[in-house]
Amino acid sequence: MARILFVMTGADRWTLADGTQHPTGFWADEAVVPYEAFKSAGHEITVATPGGAVSPVDPASLSAGANDGEENAAGVRAVVEGAAEFRNPVALTDVRLADFDAVYVPGGHGPMEDLAVNADSGRLLTLAVERGLPVGVVCHGPAALLAAVKDDGTNAFAGYRITAFTNAEERLAGSAENAKWLLQDRLTEAGLKVEAGEPWAPHVVVDRNVVTGQNPASAGPLAAELLKKLA
Repeated sequence: MARILFVMTGADRWTLADGTQHPTGFWADEAVVPYEAFKSAGHEITVATPGGAVSPVDPASLSAGANDGEENAAGVRAVVEGAAEFRNPVALTDVRLADFDAVYVPGGHGPMEDLAVNADSGRLLTLAVERGLPVGVVCHGPAALLAAVKDDGTNAFAGYRITAFTNAEERLAGSAENAKWLLQDRLTEAGLKVEAGEPWAPHVVVDRNVVTGQNPASAGPLAAELLKKLA
């Protein structure tokens, strides 16, 4: 049995370039699909958030349209509302990385608001990649990698091949025009090598101990790749 740390957003709003705030949080199936895969494989999960607050779910991610039908949406909602791990997070400041075997960060626009600049999350991710722990990150979750800055000012993930929610997908979603910054651009500026697949199609990149997925459709394939590293 492995112990997997879910680093999750505490933000329920994404601040846009014009100062308005867009409701957000974590994208439900990006947390639920890996959660179910890891639990089915017998692994233990702990959720950690800024301040230990319950991570808010993006309401748009609970809809039938976002989950290929109402039946799937109901299943996702049941896990989000009922899983003890999601309801009882610990504070990032209290996490000892030595207690865990892998780290996973789901997306949603929430991480762009808080985890992108959260020193505690950045510290844990820096330690994880330096110690060779499997690190899985999906969609907008790679925003958390921006805070993984070493003492010399460089990003701990610089030089890694990754994928993330792309500029093209942000434009297609209608979010790019009023965003303060675009994730693909900011990751590239930090020295990460972002590899973009087709919009909305599953796309996973594995480089050493880091496994990244481009979008919600990539959460399942990413979980499968991360499980291989825990076998």
